[in-house]
Amino acid sequence: MSEFRIKEKIYEMIRYGNSALANFPKCERYALETRIRNSMYKLLEYAVRVEKKRTKKTTLDDMDIELDVLRHLIRQAADKSAYPKNAPPLPFKKYENWAKLLNEIGCMLGRYIESQKYKTYDGE
Repeated sequence: MSEFRIKEKIYEMIRYGNSALANFPKCERYALETRIRNSMYKLLEYAVRVEKKRTKKTTLDDMDIELDVLRHLIRQAADKSAYPKNAPPLPFKKYENWAKLLNEIGCMLGRYIESQKYKTYDGE
């Protein structure tokens, strides 16, 4: 079941993300860190919804959007120009690893969205 693999990959990404967020400085802990954490768990919530729902199109679209939001948030956390006086909260190597995990999820999600385009459901 494709959704289950996506959910497992998201879970793996959350485990990595939580360890990376543990080292965020206090000044970002309640802003960017919280937003990233919420986005990761929202992505997991969408995966569970996709797995349970019969009509999946809108949830898949929401999941795709949330994945893109998360990509931008972690990019912001690693952007040196956003933190000119200090090191960014997310070191480049962690950003690189996290981005790879998000890319894998994106590829899986893209394939799943594509496979759903040819299925017809009541109301879609």
